[in-house]
Amino acid sequence: MRVGGLTLDPVTKTPVVVLRDEKDSLNLPIWIGLLEATSMATELEGIKMARPMTHDLLRTMIQELGAQVERIEVTELRDNTFFASIHLQVNGVVMRLDSRPSDAIALALRVGSPIFVAEAVLAASSTLTEQSATDGDGEPGPGKDISDVSPDEWQDILENLDPDDFKYKM
Repeated sequence: MRVGGLTLDPVTKTPVVVLRDEKDSLNLPIWIGLLEATSMATELEGIKMARPMTHDLLRTMIQELGAQVERIEVTELRDNTFFASIHLQVNGVVMRLDSRPSDAIALALRVGSPIFVAEAVLAASSTLTEQSATDGDGEPGPGKDISDVSPDEWQDILENLDPDDFKYKM
């Protein structure tokens, strides 16, 4: 998957990163923190800070130690929380490090590593995203196919979300 965009949840004003599959047929919104959203946005926009941000420091440490980020993976959705791992190759050995998805995604953007999402996460989160799909009149409608939702439609969906519509509260 790739970062399809960043937006704000209009109700909670919480940043949301939207992951999109390579065919642009599936979207996965993940609510994240403001600092992580800022880190992603600066990298996506090519903004260089005077001093390294946390994820820049992490990238530099990994590179200086001779390691490489093979991939990151959103591995699980449990108790309303997404989990991720960073697959790091060190001296020919792959290590799997537990991470918040937001940190893993911010790092992946900096090192150019692929982003994967486990099938179980997509299946578990489909209830959440299906409920936020519109039913033609701009209102959320249950059971909608989200594979056809464009980035512009996601903006409209997120602006009209009601937190009570979610199975998984973020």
